[in-house]
Amino acid sequence: MTERLAPASAHAPAPVPVERLGFEMPPVFATPGEARAHRKERLAAVLRLLGRLGYEDGVGGHVSARDPEFEDCYWVNPFGRAFGAIGPDDLLLVDGEGRVRQGERRVNQLAFAVHAAVHRARPAVVAVVRTQAPYGRALAALGELLAPVTQEACAFYEDHALLDEFLGGGAGTGDAERIAGALGPYKALVLRNLGLLTVGDSVEAAAWWFIAAERAAQVQLIARAAGKAVLISHHGALATRERFGSDLAAWANCQPLLETVGAGPSTS
Repeated sequence: MTERLAPASAHAPAPVPVERLGFEMPPVFATPGEARAHRKERLAAVLRLLGRLGYEDGVGGHVSARDPEFEDCYWVNPFGRAFGAIGPDDLLLVDGEGRVRQGERRVNQLAFAVHAAVHRARPAVVAVVRTQAPYGRALAALGELLAPVTQEACAFYEDHALLDEFLGGGAGTGDAERIAGALGPYKALVLRNLGLLTVGDSVEAAAWWFIAAERAAQVQLIARAAGKAVLISHHGALATRERFGSDLAAWANCQPLLETVGAGPSTS
């Protein structure tokens, strides 16, 4: 197996002062129960949003969110339920071994194993998105990283990785651990011949990074078809990522999109 990773950045992304743009800061809750209810509401809304965008393929695709109280337990969409039909009460609470602790439906064990492995490897990650979208899959078929061809793509500059191995037939335990290891400290992973996986310190951030990566892949492929794209310089790409590449910026970007699926503002 070959894992081709982008080099780690020496600098963490600088916070974006979203409050100057009229956004409140992400909410802080007094109790785990309040935090759980809010997280489930946002998770269900994100699933509806991804469904509306067409990022769903049959029974494939999952978004998971760490429970704010119970160790190694995660909320996730149930197997075989359309993204667009999901509300907070439809979500399953599943432990790290894949056992459903709360909820009436089944979970896709092989898919969930990847989420659990990523959550365990990255304790600060709140949410993981792994679903299907056409341009991310096309980029993965080429076995390529996102290139800094636009300002938006620079959010991923030296902050995503490629797992240069096809894990076909569903990811077993060993494959799930390889995926988590290949992701490393980054916000996104290109799974060769499969597609994209993204993470964030909120449900909204993980969802926005998936949407942004899919859109960046689309532009990259269109530019390639038209000619030779002009890359943004290393210095310019780093500076742009510092400005727009934080999870706080991603959280803010996702808020108006969630309003389109009936989710109110996520504010404190």
